[in-house]
Amino acid sequence: MAAKILANLLVAGGTVLFRAASQAYRQAIINGTKAGMTAEGVNAARAASKQMTLREAEMILGIESGATWQEISKKYDHLFQANEKSGSFYLQSKVYRAKERLEQEFQEQGLPTDDGSGGGGGGGEQQQQQQQQEGDRQ
Repeated sequence: MAAKILANLLVAGGTVLFRAASQAYRQAIINGTKAGMTAEGVNAARAASKQMTLREAEMILGIESGATWQEISKKYDHLFQANEKSGSFYLQSKVYRAKERLEQEFQEQGLPTDDGSGGGGGGGEQQQQQQQQEGDRQ
């Protein structure tokens, strides 16, 4: 008898909780559409928040704002090689993304990079290093 009452209470409580959650979700959708939020706008904001800022890229590479491409490339090569030796793939990828972001900024401003092909001189070098690492593993 007590088990049956307890089961009924659990079912009733679960039903109330489910209804409240679904009603809150519907209200959130209504509030979002009233505020002008669309799925495309939310996705665009999410993507923009994940992109590395110019200042963050400069801090990662340890350069000042307005540095030349040669300075950026020199810092990139040094940091990439240092992190390759210590085995920190995470830091190595952060260094690469920082250089990539600065290269994007240079291209938007129409400033030249080493090879002008969008690779910045580091992409081919990185591929060679990865191929060499794969060869060493085999």
